[in-house]
Amino acid sequence: MKRKTALLLFLLFCMFSLTGCKRYDPIMDLTEEGQGRENGDGTMGRSSEASGEGLTEGEALEAGQIKNRPESAREDGIIRISSKPGRNRVKVKGIYLSANTAGSSARMDEIIRYIDATELNTVVIDVKDDFGNVTFKMDSPVVNEIDAVKAYIGDMEALAKKLKEHNIYMIARIPAFRDPYLAEKKPEWCLKRSDGSIYKDNKGQAWVDPYKREVWEYLVEIGKKAGEVGFDEIQFDYVRFCTERGMDDVVFDDADTNGMDKPQIITEFIQYAYEELTGEGLFVSADVFGTIISSPTDAQTVGQVYGEMAANLDFICPMIYPSHYGNGNFGVDYPDTKPYETILGALEGSRRELKKFEAEGKKLATVRPWLQDFTASYLEHHIVYGDAEVRAQIQAVYDAGYDEWILWSAANRYHYGALLTPEEAKAQSAAMEESRAPLEQQP
Repeated sequence: MKRKTALLLFLLFCMFSLTGCKRYDPIMDLTEEGQGRENGDGTMGRSSEASGEGLTEGEALEAGQIKNRPESAREDGIIRISSKPGRNRVKVKGIYLSANTAGSSARMDEIIRYIDATELNTVVIDVKDDFGNVTFKMDSPVVNEIDAVKAYIGDMEALAKKLKEHNIYMIARIPAFRDPYLAEKKPEWCLKRSDGSIYKDNKGQAWVDPYKREVWEYLVEIGKKAGEVGFDEIQFDYVRFCTERGMDDVVFDDADTNGMDKPQIITEFIQYAYEELTGEGLFVSADVFGTIISSPTDAQTVGQVYGEMAANLDFICPMIYPSHYGNGNFGVDYPDTKPYETILGALEGSRRELKKFEAEGKKLATVRPWLQDFTASYLEHHIVYGDAEVRAQIQAVYDAGYDEWILWSAANRYHYGALLTPEEAKAQSAAMEESRAPLEQQP
């Protein structure tokens, strides 16, 4: 009998020991309202109570009050992920990498060598590509349900580890509402014409409906899983409505729209994604059309109001490639042929537009533009882009008063000769801070 009792106690001990260290333990919710935006002093979230209670999770992590956060947990169906203590800001100087490139060990080793030797410190990697494929294996309900994984990146955790060993900041690119794969698997979530047929753009690809909250949840689900494997920031692309021919025939369900126009629903999605993802220790950014900065018509068409989006993000990333502007913009006959003047004109417009929202007392995102590192040979009036053209754009960013930038090359072939060494970049940064100091002190 004693032997049986001892055996029973031993089994009970083992059972409780195992349940106490399971992978999906719930995470303590430290605030009633959740995570807020970054405060002006660099701390995270809303102000704490006088007693010190009510800290956001990021603040508690920074203060060392949470020692061990589980890698992943679910609470009432909500995905929770791990994150580093706090959110550590980096002045991003980055390049875009496709999943194919990121999945190649040889190419990544080569790219990391270039990053180590230059001022680069960031990579933007496709976590979901333009066709809707999720690019590495993840344990996510809807992703698994529709079999969305196409594992171009065979071992994302190993890649993240390697990037972190080289102090490289990681941004997860997630195309939002252009997603032909999701539209195929969940046709009830996609854009439809008045006759009930699925709307497709000029390339024959379907888009999902930005008014569908189920789509929002799917995107955030992928973002959280990206954070779980080591990404620092979630960047949404195609966070807009399609603008191509035939959109006038697309109908939206009144129950979904709830009286909101396109900019209102895009802004609401950004607010939702921001709250969900910053609550897990991630930064949030979004790519936007460069033309919305100065064109209310374009803003209404795509659903992106520059200042409103900037008020609900950590970083806003206008795609201001010179090749994307029509003849005569910014007083330049052929913008692609004048990279410095075009970038400077676009970012001066950005500063003017955001001042309107600053006047309303809104805290705005950091502006981090996408720059052109490709030759637009399809244009009648174009030039070949090389080291000088890339560097001219970077200089225009600095001359406009901004500090961050990302280079775009769909083929991931970059002009590394345009970039400074880490030592040169540090000296340049110090010189810029000194030259800007008197301007910042002016009323």
